Amino acid sequence: MRKDYWPLLIAVAALALLPVILDPVGLPLRSAIDVVVFAIACLGLNVLVGYTGLVSFGHGVWFGLGAYAAALSQIHWFPDSVLLPALFTIAFIVAVSAPVGALILRRRGVYFSLLTLALAAMIFAIAYRWTALTGGESGLGGVVRANLFGFDLRDDWTYYWFVAAAAFAVCFFLLRFHSSPAGSVLVAIRENEQRARFLGYPTNRYKLLGFVVSATVVGLAGMLSVFNHRFASAEPLSVAFSGELIAMVVIGGMRSFLGPALGALFYILFREFLSIWTPHWLLYFGILFVGFIILSPTGLVGIAQRIMAPFRRQVAEEAAMAGRKLTDEPLPSFLKPADHVDGIVLEARAISKNFGALKAVEGVNIAVRDGSLHALIGPNGAGKTTAFNVISGFYKPDEGDVRLQGRSIAGLSPEAITRAGIGRSFQITNLFPALSVQENVRLAVQARHPQRFNPWTSARSIKGIESETSALIRYLGVAGIEKAEAGALSYGGQRLLDMGLALATKPRVLLLDEPLAGLAAAERQRIGDIIKRISSDVPMLLVEHDIDRVFQIADAVTVMNAGQVLVDGTVEEARTSQKVQEIYIGSGTANVAAKSRESAAEVRTVLAVEKVNTFYGKSHALTDISFNVHQHEIVALLGRNGAGKSTLLKTLIGIAPPSSGSISLDGREIAGQPAATIARLGIGYVPQGRGLFAGMTVAQNLELGRLKRETGHGIRWDLDRIFEYFPRIRERLDTPADFLSGGEQQMVAVARALSGDVKVLLLDEPFEGLAPAIVEQLFESFDKLRREVSIIIVDHHLDLALALSDRTVALERGRIIHSGPSKALRDDLDLRRKVLWL
Repeated sequence: MRKDYWPLLIAVAALALLPVILDPVGLPLRSAIDVVVFAIACLGLNVLVGYTGLVSFGHGVWFGLGAYAAALSQIHWFPDSVLLPALFTIAFIVAVSAPVGALILRRRGVYFSLLTLALAAMIFAIAYRWTALTGGESGLGGVVRANLFGFDLRDDWTYYWFVAAAAFAVCFFLLRFHSSPAGSVLVAIRENEQRARFLGYPTNRYKLLGFVVSATVVGLAGMLSVFNHRFASAEPLSVAFSGELIAMVVIGGMRSFLGPALGALFYILFREFLSIWTPHWLLYFGILFVGFIILSPTGLVGIAQRIMAPFRRQVAEEAAMAGRKLTDEPLPSFLKPADHVDGIVLEARAISKNFGALKAVEGVNIAVRDGSLHALIGPNGAGKTTAFNVISGFYKPDEGDVRLQGRSIAGLSPEAITRAGIGRSFQITNLFPALSVQENVRLAVQARHPQRFNPWTSARSIKGIESETSALIRYLGVAGIEKAEAGALSYGGQRLLDMGLALATKPRVLLLDEPLAGLAAAERQRIGDIIKRISSDVPMLLVEHDIDRVFQIADAVTVMNAGQVLVDGTVEEARTSQKVQEIYIGSGTANVAAKSRESAAEVRTVLAVEKVNTFYGKSHALTDISFNVHQHEIVALLGRNGAGKSTLLKTLIGIAPPSSGSISLDGREIAGQPAATIARLGIGYVPQGRGLFAGMTVAQNLELGRLKRETGHGIRWDLDRIFEYFPRIRERLDTPADFLSGGEQQMVAVARALSGDVKVLLLDEPFEGLAPAIVEQLFESFDKLRREVSIIIVDHHLDLALALSDRTVALERGRIIHSGPSKALRDDLDLRRKVLWL
């Protein structure tokens, strides 16, 4: 028997044995019927909770409405019939749940859950008070079982087998549904809805399908229940009953197909036996439910798996990427565009995007020619990722237009833009991590297939989808590890798979956002070569910080700075542009940096870093970092984008704890300590973007900075001392922080980091996005601060950083490549080019 159908065999065996098992423990046949009915309801609820990731606190509504629909239709329209009320119930639930679901699914997360809760409360109140229709608190009697196809359903045994047959039919239907293309998309939505949308799936439609299927199955269970008890009441419409259904699903195991049915059995047994001893059995059930959530989120199924694990044959496997089979196949023909044009295929015309008062992108023009690799580069804060996101549909442009093959796609939804022919990867790998490599690729391939909305046929049985999935897996070089979870791949493997998902959507233009970031040299070379080969068939817009590699593989380059295009032309034009070199390595002529600065550095070491390694997931962000900071010394951390500068600051403050190595502050080890502890020990941190508390006044921001940090570790910074360095803050104390100008916000961010007792100040891009006059004020303030505290500064304004600092530590790909006096780099532009340019 196919492995897919094992759950059906288990269900048949359980349905056959259930009455036999319950009878010896004193539970009547009607209790067995209740178990099966609740099992059906839980299987239906699990479509939403377990498979789609939507938590409904009001799904008992469909159970109650199903019961009332069957009872009322039999009493008033179909007397002495079971079949017609059953069919009416199914049709009624479908007709009602579709518009209700369309309304509720307009909200996500907790708001969706609250709307379902409100729905249950509202429907319960109506049913409880509409006595003429529902019987109110007395309920609705008069329901009868009748003959059906010659079977007398008045007999409990006959009715049990009727309910068991319905349960088997539900299992068969749901098993097919979950393995279908539509069902697989629901799992993708649970894992990563954003990625599903950027594969081209209209996720709201799929969620509505899941909602209607779930409600219909639960309503069917309500119909079976009303014929079991021959009575309908408002109780299933209550919030409490919906909570009990969720508890059954969670206790059984919501990530398994039959787990919720096991939870229903557990609930009935718990209720029947414990209610004999105490009327407060629901209290104990609630405590047990909390216990399962904390100790066994995978429910009873998870407990069984852990018990059986030692008895299963263990297969030793190497790292996920070790089993792959690399090939040198050409790009599969189905991914090649059917037509080619001799000219521009994707064009952004004067696009602008503002975030409040910040003009992130202003009047940007980008034109990608067919069969070319067009690179988009620039320093941090240049606006290139925002422009990339506008083109791909992540943001809607405030002004301008984006045209693909002459058709405007500006402002369309991500799924519509994907279907129009734009495929994109993400700066941070954006996969379905709990799904296998094969399932990830199949989902992407399936998104462009005509049967992508099929709710019945198994996705793996559709030959077109399977053949294209296999071809793409071989092309990407991940053949042999198809069964590995995407989250278990190396960082390079995840990068490659992320690019593969974008490619699988058969794009007319491929957009890649930093595909080489965080990769080792060998992976960078291999993926860079793949990108270049693909671009000859599928034109590409590439955002990448590794300008060495960009200049090797790009056909055209657009350089952005401060939200605008600085240079747009060939690789050679970008490489030799004085403007481009200035934004990356500085001009060496800035007036504010021209004055000589007197060092205040002393011999004593205040911060010592020794062989520090830091990881982001599987990405080795920092490798064996070692350097010291002396008393009253300013150290500049320099390097290109993605070199690890900001990560090093976050490691020092404890936001990104090191996996190994030592960090000593005045002789005290702080590596691995919580960020709050490190802050109280005397390190102040100014993050990139300032990170002020919007809606709070300047005074309140400073007070929060000081509240827990007057500990005696370092120089005490009260308001008067802060005003000496930042006098403008005195005038803005009662102003909300988000009403300040950018320069004033930066001053407040520094002042907040200093508030309390500080020995070392960490500054991440303090001059970013500021006007020259404000930059000069901050520069002079930092120059004065060197006599009070030690400073580590990261900033892409290299002239300023080099003029301000005593010593420079240069990073490249997470390693220190240079350490020495800043004066050498400040005065010798040739040395600066050697260390910081190509």
